[in-house]
Amino acid sequence: MNYYVVDRGDEASLRLAEHFHKLASKHGMILDEGKPDIVLSIGGDGTMLHAFHKFIKQIDHIAFVGIHTGHLGFFADWKPDEIEHLMALIIQPAPASKLKIVQYPLLDILITTENGTESHLALNEFTLKGVEKMLVAQLNINDEMFEMFRGDGICISTPSGSTAYNKSLGGALLHPAIEAIQIAEIASINNRVYRTLGSPMILPKHHHCDIYPKGHHQFVLSVDHNLSLRNDVVSVRTMVSTQKVRFARYRPFPFWDRVREAFIGFEEK
Repeated sequence: MNYYVVDRGDEASLRLAEHFHKLASKHGMILDEGKPDIVLSIGGDGTMLHAFHKFIKQIDHIAFVGIHTGHLGFFADWKPDEIEHLMALIIQPAPASKLKIVQYPLLDILITTENGTESHLALNEFTLKGVEKMLVAQLNINDEMFEMFRGDGICISTPSGSTAYNKSLGGALLHPAIEAIQIAEIASINNRVYRTLGSPMILPKHHHCDIYPKGHHQFVLSVDHNLSLRNDVVSVRTMVSTQKVRFARYRPFPFWDRVREAFIGFEEK
């Protein structure tokens, strides 16, 4: 089996990565950055985002596994002291292994600029924000005008990303089995003159949202952790992608258990 490790770069993550390399070598696994079968993320959710975008062109055949070296993340199933147990499950013959591949929806982003088009994939979310001035943008749903937005910005998230920035904006938490995207407003202006829906919207698969920024102002555009300052955006189309990210589950860790542990805390009965 070919593998690769992406770590956060702090002392604890580097030490754990070195330990995994030794275990992998002992069991005949091959370190291969070019065509890994499994990619291990050691750090936090940000590390997993880096791993996802590093191997974004290979997500159809790569399975990701997360080990957290800080606070529990939504993409990390394993604790540092469980690394030898994880290795034992990884090297088991396929019929005996408890490996289960789960697939989560991704966000397709098509950006039309003054010079052409560009496409992106997001694991968590896409955001568009005004810089010096508020963002004024027309929102179309399925090619029909829905509203004229005025405010700080717009966040469009995947179900996986619904627990991240989307949650802080008052968005709903979506189970990753639901193939949908969520649109959340960032500090929208609502008064007698300007009106928006003022609530998050959830679009199912095969629906799309188009954003048409008004005026040639600068915007901060983000795809997950990747930020860019832009003034050439004509429109942005977002929808559920036909591609999915694959995670290797060597043991059950239900989504709602993750939510409870991350936001509420675990209480033994």
